[in-house]
Amino acid sequence: MSDQDFREFDPEETNEVVDAEVVDNTSDKDDNSSNDNNEKKPTEFCYMCHRPDTICGPLIKMAPGMGVCNECLQRTFDSMGSFGFGGGDNSKSNMDMNKMPNISFLNLGSLFGEGPKVKNAHGAASSQAKEDRPAPAIDINNIIPPHKIKAMLDDYVVGQDYAKKVMSVAVYNHYKRVATGTMDDIEIEKSNMLMLGPTGSGKTYLVRTLAKLLDVPLAITDATSLTEAGYIGDDIESVVSKLLAAAGNDVERCQQGIIFIDEIDKLAKKKNANQRDVSGESVQQGMLKLLEGADVEVPIGASSKNAMVPTTTINTRNILFICGGAFPAMDEIIKARLNKHSSMGFMADLKDKYDDDKNILQKVTVEDLREFGMIPEFIGRLPIVFATEMLDEDMLVRILREPKNAIIKQYEKLLELDEVKLEFEDAALHAIARKALDKKLGARGLRSIIEEFMLDIMYEIPKDDNIGQVIITEDYIEKKGGPRIMVRSAGMIPERAAAN
Repeated sequence: MSDQDFREFDPEETNEVVDAEVVDNTSDKDDNSSNDNNEKKPTEFCYMCHRPDTICGPLIKMAPGMGVCNECLQRTFDSMGSFGFGGGDNSKSNMDMNKMPNISFLNLGSLFGEGPKVKNAHGAASSQAKEDRPAPAIDINNIIPPHKIKAMLDDYVVGQDYAKKVMSVAVYNHYKRVATGTMDDIEIEKSNMLMLGPTGSGKTYLVRTLAKLLDVPLAITDATSLTEAGYIGDDIESVVSKLLAAAGNDVERCQQGIIFIDEIDKLAKKKNANQRDVSGESVQQGMLKLLEGADVEVPIGASSKNAMVPTTTINTRNILFICGGAFPAMDEIIKARLNKHSSMGFMADLKDKYDDDKNILQKVTVEDLREFGMIPEFIGRLPIVFATEMLDEDMLVRILREPKNAIIKQYEKLLELDEVKLEFEDAALHAIARKALDKKLGARGLRSIIEEFMLDIMYEIPKDDNIGQVIITEDYIEKKGGPRIMVRSAGMIPERAAAN
């Protein structure tokens, strides 16, 4: 068809050639409007079928001066689907465009107000999510009081009574704040915590157990991997993206979770300022708004932002931040502050006065943290500062035996599956605790020591079906003898080493 045919286009002639159905929109109007003189004249024509817009409806602008009707564009996509380019019945196609990144086809219904429903972080339609959305997880009447939180922690964590009491009260007040928002127009500040303690004293285990009991999402991250934005390493927002992943990409549940940042002492200001500190003071400054409460744009299903990953906005106002660290050499700073008096004269203090104080970290103050290298703005956003106790021999023995998932109970269960009873003498448990103290690894050293002595036993037991009981003795732990083994029938084989 030539350009002259376009100019001499006759609508009546088109109705005879093209099999199209004209919709009569004049049924509700007066009969006088049906005159030929009042008929609407075509203004645009489809580039493919050459029908006017009075017949095929509004055209889709593909280029300046070129429009395509809805039906022709849909037939084009259907024909592409039959050749394996997505759309239509692509069950036999070799190429699935839906699986290719950043490639999607136009939904024609969206151009006429019938587009797809906007999806939320769950991947479900927003209208359906409102209908199926469960009740809020935090209810002011269902918040567990502090004494019950501490009682539940006692079942899993041995000792650390002061730390458990502080955490129970802080968590209780925080979730009261989340449930109420404001009380008489008084905004309650967040109860972020800073927890100090030697390695192996149970800092991470306390937080993990607390989140499990409260049934809230928990993200545990390491501050050593955080760097200033623009440098190699994880950005500060990555801690929030980990919490979103722990919450199953549920934004509302994520905004009520707990973030535990371990090794926070590694962010202290460096003493030598000869080079740029991209993983110390600058990270503390970048975390200020995060701790206080800010809108953070984080990727969904990934740890870093890029053009291929969708993002969502998380408000950190109701996220509880708990920071922990061993803070080595902090005891020397505390001792220097406590020894204020002169070392000479009648009021002299001995320099080694606090050397035997194992829990000297519990005397820490804000001034000590500033001397260590934490900036004042960062410390001010962690109002609750406390320290865990140093583990002694008796406490390590209790850790071996008392918790619900104690290490001894785990090995007893393993041997019970082989129909063998395992027992530990009290002297053997104290010997294991002493070895852990010598390694200075805290509770982490207990399992490595037991693994060393249980290796031969768990290797030899499946060989002999007559073994019915194994008793771990102190001599076996001290490598002066072997464990006592009881056979199933009767009697005892004394001092029989499992390795033999």
